[in-house]
Amino acid sequence: MNRIILQLVAVGFCFAVVQTLQCYKCTIGIGDVCITSKTECAVGEQCYSGEGKAANFIDIKRKGCLEVAKCNKTEQTTVPGTSSNTTIYTITKTCCNTPLCNVAPGLPGTSALSLALATVTALFAANVLV
Repeated sequence: MNRIILQLVAVGFCFAVVQTLQCYKCTIGIGDVCITSKTECAVGEQCYSGEGKAANFIDIKRKGCLEVAKCNKTEQTTVPGTSSNTTIYTITKTCCNTPLCNVAPGLPGTSALSLALATVTALFAANVLV
């Protein structure tokens, strides 16, 4: 009986860890330079990588968390307060939903494999301890 309870606790712990999605965050990057940190997404958000152009010739990048409804869309940022609505940059945001999956645009993260390995390890440890 104790063995079953310990296994359920181990599996529950793994699911609790999954509930908050961790992503890379980069407020703005130019060319191939995008200084990143890690951030936790809120409920209803996914990781995203954004690529775009500023002034129609400078490559820009962004990363972070984004509401699911705004995923896989292109948006334009304009100069606020002007009547001409001059575009500063246009960016396409692509989303993914595994931990730290937005390491590079178009490349899926390998964190799902890490999570599966952690789950198997937790179950093995529960079997050994009981």
